[in-house]
Parts: sequence; structure tokens; C-alpha cells
Amino acid sequence: MSKFTHFAGIDVSKEFFDAVILLNGKKDKPIHKQFENSSKGVKALIRWLKTMNATSDNTLICLEHTGIYGKQIIENLLAFEFSLWVEMSLKIIRSIGVQRGKNDKLDAERIAYYAMKNADEAIIYKAPSETVEKIKKLLSLRNKLTVTKAGLLKTLKELEIFDKSIAKLTKNHQTHTVAGIEKDLKSIEKQLDELVKSDENLSKVFKQATSVPGIGKITALFLICFTNEFKYYDKPRQLACYCGVVPFEHTSGKSIKGRPRVHHMANKSMKKQLHMCALSAVTYDPEMKAYYERKVSEGKSKMLVINNVRNKLVHRLCACIRDDRMYEVRRTA
Repeated sequence: MSKFTHFAGIDVSKEFFDAVILLNGKKDKPIHKQFENSSKGVKALIRWLKTMNATSDNTLICLEHTGIYGKQIIENLLAFEFSLWVEMSLKIIRSIGVQRGKNDKLDAERIAYYAMKNADEAIIYKAPSETVEKIKKLLSLRNKLTVTKAGLLKTLKELEIFDKSIAKLTKNHQTHTVAGIEKDLKSIEKQLDELVKSDENLSKVFKQATSVPGIGKITALFLICFTNEFKYYDKPRQLACYCGVVPFEHTSGKSIKGRPRVHHMANKSMKKQLHMCALSAVTYDPEMKAYYERKVSEGKSKMLVINNVRNKLVHRLCACIRDDRMYEVRRTA
């Protein structure tokens, strides 16, 4: 049974946010108000809630993931110790069913109704530490710089094949740009190392994660950021599903007898990182290498086996975090 009696939904946009509250769970009597998306606006929201006796003890506030637009709202509400549920927008949309019409007020009302209907399953938001937030931003910047560098070098490589004179001209202009990107990437790597060392708990989790053969520094940091230091997921299968490495049955009656397949709704960045880890593991980890070769010799698809390795890496990593230990490499015969 939920401890909450009031349920508020917030629809966030760049300049404003709309709030709707369902007092005592009465969905037929929604109360709406719009606020400025700022610290001042959030304080006005809290005053508005208090006029209806909706406090941090009896009110569940739900909002969608909106990235930077919702950051100020979340930080201010957490400062006043409100219970926050930050949910995937797609999950809210699909749970409500067929809907007609759309505006900010209506969206906020639907979010409030979702919070009320699913209160027993609410995942109360835990704010990441400042260190994790900084690492997340640096990883995002690193990814953008890496993509930019790869794009520049790929274009140059193609020009060298088909038009050497243009390639030479292009190279003269972009050499300094590529060198600048490489310098920035080295600086980011150094800052990431310093941030990990500055936080005792994060440093311990990082060492445990990278003790698993195949899991590298960047993948470990991605996992730490996406899972908020492994606080968001209780079980390895949950995390593996999030990373898109768990196959699900695909059958229906007599007509559809498809092979098990991973779901398209996954964190593609994490899946990509784990793919590289799996390739490393089957090359350098004797146990994983033996497993890969055995399954391939049995006639299994190489990509299926690689996906199994990705899944195994997630389970190994989660076991180390759960048991608060480093991974111990087993000797193969």
C-alpha cells in the first residue's frame, strides 16, 4: 500500500512547467497551475502545494526524463525532501492507452494519473553525486569529440583515394583541428582519472568493475553513470535488459515461431560499449575464449555467442559489486 495520498504530475518545457495535482487520489478533480522553469518557479510550486496540505511526506511528484530542462526542478524539489519519480516518457504514454488530444496541461494530468495508478511500483529518484554528474558530462563531450575526429579522418581517407589534390588541401586545414581534438581527449582522460580518485566509494566500484576481464575504463565509467553507481538495478538481468543483451522469446500461436531476440528498446551506447568489451574478452580472457570457440564449433551463430558473452560480462560485473570484491580469474584446463 502506498504511503502517498496526493499525486502531482509535472510536464516540463524550456521556459515553463505545468503542474497538476490529484488530491486524495481523486482523478476526476485535477488542479492545474503553470510555473516559470526556474528556482523561483519551483519555490512557487512548493508554496502552491502547501496551500492544499500537499507536503513532502504525503505527496508523490512524477515527471518525465527531460535532460537539462528538468534539472533545476529536480534539484530544488530534492532540497525540500520531496519524493520524486523520474520516469521514461514512453513508459507513461504506453501505460495510459489510447488518448486523444495533447497539450501541456493534459500531459501533466496524465503524468499525475500515472503516478497515482502505479504508486506501489514507484522508483524514488536518487540524485547522482556531483562527481558522477561531472563524469557524465565529460563522457558526453569525449564521445562528441571522438565522433568528430573519426568523421574528419574518414573524409580525408576517402579523398586520398579519389582526389589527391583536394585531399592535400583538406589535410592542411584539418591537421591542427585533429591535433586539437586529440589534445582535448587526453585532457578529458586525465580529468576522468582525477575525478575517480577523488571519490573513495566511486574509486572502489571502478576498481571492482575494471577487475572483470574485458571491462575497460570507459565502459566502467559509462555503467557507473547510467546506473548511478549501481544503485538503480538490483539484479544483473535488469541491467542486462537495459543494455540490450538479453534475448526474449518471439512466438505467437502456430504461425509465429521466431528465434529469441533482444529488444530494440535498449541503451544503444551501453550495448556498443559492451560489444567492444566482449570482443576483447574472447581474445584475451582464456575462459571466455574457450567458451566462444566451443559454442561456435557447435554451430552457434558468432553474433549470438558474442551477445552471450556480453550478458556474462554484465553478470560477472554485478556479482563483484554485489559481493564487494574484485573479480578472480579462474584457470582453465
